[in-house]
Amino acid sequence: MKKVEELIDKNDPGWVIVEDWIKTAKNKVEILPVDAVKAKDALYKTQVTTRSTMGAVVFMTGGLLVDDGWIRILGSGSSGFDRSLPDWNKGKSFNEFGENPSFLLIADDAIGGFYLLNGGGLGTDVGKIYYFSPDNLEYEQLDITYSEFLGFCFNNDLDKFYEGNRWNGWREEVSKIKGDQVFNFYPFLWTAEGSDINKSSRKVIPVEEQYSLNLDLRKQLGFDK
Repeated sequence: MKKVEELIDKNDPGWVIVEDWIKTAKNKVEILPVDAVKAKDALYKTQVTTRSTMGAVVFMTGGLLVDDGWIRILGSGSSGFDRSLPDWNKGKSFNEFGENPSFLLIADDAIGGFYLLNGGGLGTDVGKIYYFSPDNLEYEQLDITYSEFLGFCFNNDLDKFYEGNRWNGWREEVSKIKGDQVFNFYPFLWTAEGSDINKSSRKVIPVEEQYSLNLDLRKQLGFDK
């Protein structure tokens, strides 16, 4: 594994680009405060350079909250969003730091959807983003890179992307939950009974619990052999 000093690019830092994107973003983006010790630890464990946009987000932010916390992009962790990108992935996409992961969980949303960067485990399109959707439990190809994913979060019409999955008064409720919590719905969003989100009951649960539940349900439904 490379030393953290080797991963910090002072000549061409990706953060300059990301910061410019945030300044001109159409959607609300909150940069969570970064802890220098946590940032170095997260960058070392992730083994990406700060020249990359992902390395920049990991090293320069505690995470990014988009649209009042509807989308949470993983950085190095912060109070209220106490997950770093590498620590969140350990045991899910790899077992030991330094391994080449088959995918990386890079972000998630308030309704239990997860964004993954394909490392080869999801298809031949390595480097592209997939959405593990809570309303069909499928890994949906978005055909965008990590940098393009940031652009999607910052400027895309999220109401349109999440059409049918935002309930009346969602913004106020979402802004109050922590970055390691999600809303769990019953009936499940992928069922016919759960198709009208305003009629479903919802409760706040840990994001870890929701991720495990989604994987278990995929197995039960025969998606994963």
